[in-house]
Amino acid sequence: MSVIPYVTKIDFMSPRWNRDAWARIQADMDSSKQRTIHCSGTILAVRPGEALKPFLGFQTFLCTRLLPLPDGNIRRVNKEVIFYTNLTRGGQPGEIIDSFVNPFTKETVRVVHAINDPFNYTISETLILAPEDFGGDPSKLIKLPLIFPWQELDSETLVLATDMHLNYKNPLQPDKWPRESAGPKAQVSEMMRYFVKRKDLENPDLSALPYVGTWQRVTPWLPWLLMGQAPGHCIYMSTMTTVADASGLPKHVREYAEKNCPHMLSAPTEDYGPSHSSLELYSRQQTPAPAI
Repeated sequence: MSVIPYVTKIDFMSPRWNRDAWARIQADMDSSKQRTIHCSGTILAVRPGEALKPFLGFQTFLCTRLLPLPDGNIRRVNKEVIFYTNLTRGGQPGEIIDSFVNPFTKETVRVVHAINDPFNYTISETLILAPEDFGGDPSKLIKLPLIFPWQELDSETLVLATDMHLNYKNPLQPDKWPRESAGPKAQVSEMMRYFVKRKDLENPDLSALPYVGTWQRVTPWLPWLLMGQAPGHCIYMSTMTTVADASGLPKHVREYAEKNCPHMLSAPTEDYGPSHSSLELYSRQQTPAPAI
């Protein structure tokens, strides 16, 4: 493995610079090194005519590596986990749970954590707004030059915004998954903010960039909540940063992973797949809940 060449001279309108800056945030341009990202937050229920209600917590971590591609672009190989938790009395994510009393239906349901191995994609000078497992005609995908809407927060700090808004065929179709499916289409948005220092972006010795950030996600009801097509959806709200490795994760998160999915605590060393979304994996790994 080797260090992938990268550009450090800031140029907001350069797809190459945007590609390299994004890659250095995602992981390490030194392919011998992995990067671990940790998110911690709450999930809000959005229901018509009601104030938003925090009802679940979550702990997420990603173990990621960057690999050079023959065409000069970069393959991000990655494993990612979302563990669902209860909420503390202060409204923060608490202990990881394996069952949950749905506050809207009063039904006790089995929690299905997201264990996505792998979830890979290519970082290039072109942005393609679709998941790798979208299943459609690739010639019809929207392709855009990779130019992000950077914000200069002050003389020292830049903010990278990466937003993705999707509306695709739901892998959980209502006829087969009446209690899990939110409908024929999955309307999902991912909105991330990365706060980085200008001096770090310009530093040629930093093959990976330190940052703090936020992650928001808008998604249908989680399928294991068994809400079917009840009106409403979920909003994830979290803070995000990097840790040195899995040992830097919160103790209870690391211990739960060591017990239940130890392979997720290290990044892939090669590109394998296919990569599937959490909904697609649910459709492949679970069975429809009995009707009530």
